[in-house]
Amino acid sequence: MNQEKATNLPFIYVTSLFFAWGFVTSMLDPLVPLVKSVFTLSYSESMLTQFAFFLSYGVMSLPAAGIVARRGSAASIIIALLCMLLGFLIVPMATSLRAYWLVLVALFVLGSGITLLQVAANPLAAALGPPERSHLRLTLSQAFNSLGTVFGPLLGSAVMLRGGVFAGGGDVEAARTESLGNIDFSFLLLAAAIAALTFGLWKVRRHLATASLEAEPGHSPFEALRSGWALAGALGIFLYVGAEVSIASIMISFLAQPQILDISPEQAGHRLGMLYWGGAMVGRFLGSWLLSRFRAGPLLMAAALIACVLCLTVSQSAGIVAAVAALSVGLFNSIMFPTIFTLTLERSSAPAAATSGLLCVAIVGGAILPQIVGRTADVAGLSVTFLVPALAYFAIAMFAFATSRK
Repeated sequence: MNQEKATNLPFIYVTSLFFAWGFVTSMLDPLVPLVKSVFTLSYSESMLTQFAFFLSYGVMSLPAAGIVARRGSAASIIIALLCMLLGFLIVPMATSLRAYWLVLVALFVLGSGITLLQVAANPLAAALGPPERSHLRLTLSQAFNSLGTVFGPLLGSAVMLRGGVFAGGGDVEAARTESLGNIDFSFLLLAAAIAALTFGLWKVRRHLATASLEAEPGHSPFEALRSGWALAGALGIFLYVGAEVSIASIMISFLAQPQILDISPEQAGHRLGMLYWGGAMVGRFLGSWLLSRFRAGPLLMAAALIACVLCLTVSQSAGIVAAVAALSVGLFNSIMFPTIFTLTLERSSAPAAATSGLLCVAIVGGAILPQIVGRTADVAGLSVTFLVPALAYFAIAMFAFATSRK
């Protein structure tokens, strides 16, 4: 096997993981309006689903970097998938007990597995080939991650948001039971898919290990805290993920409002998957092409500024204009995560595993900013909440400007 084939095959396996965690993460978006209705929650309380999931990044990323440093990427990926499987299996237990707190525990365990998966897989995808094409490779892998995020809300909306508490009328208790059963079916289906993926990767682990990042037992995951660029990149990731998750989490409720599109939650969920996450997918494939021809920093700055303007438009408008502007943000989100990630890896003075761990800690922004957005929605309405991601995108544009001058 020549060098190109030696990296191409592992790259395909790693890219399949990007699809899987994108699918799983976006399945949480339809879960937000569902738990709000089933457990009779406020917007901020229902956003605890995202808080529990993304809190795992803040708690587990540096330990995950330590695992990758000790065990290497290949073994860490298998451990991560097993942790995800455990999280899926806790959900039916939580719904049978009708315990919202246990749903949150399950999402934290699930997020912990995905945290380890990202710490191991992001730098691995960037490393599988010539260094000068690392932006392109990671953006391409993230494009398949976006493909997963398109199908996640589509399946989640079709299964979780049908009938039950959204049907209206009839026996309220029977409707709750039906909706809880929809949650069980969705997560057991995901458990079966992850079990199959884990088995497949175990079978080909030797191929993956040949291109895996080597274990670095002599390095501390805290070394990234001494790198200014690693800290700046972490802030960029924090703001980006927080903005993206906040918008996705409120999108179904936002579009369903009478003054916006006045559609059912299930229909709104389909638009979330096809247009918001679909735009991110198209943007990442297009971004892979653009990044092979233009510098990453200026492209990132342009995308962040346009996303900022779109959010400001949503906050000041209604109807189809607000809906189109909100859904269009996904297209300009597309290159942000992989570009911030690789720009930071290039400039950080810390080892790759430590920098990747810190950047994945910053994904906790997906827990913090949605809480701010949820509380804002409870007080001022959903349209006003778009000012929060607008500020985040402006700060990302400033990070991109700084990298362009370096």
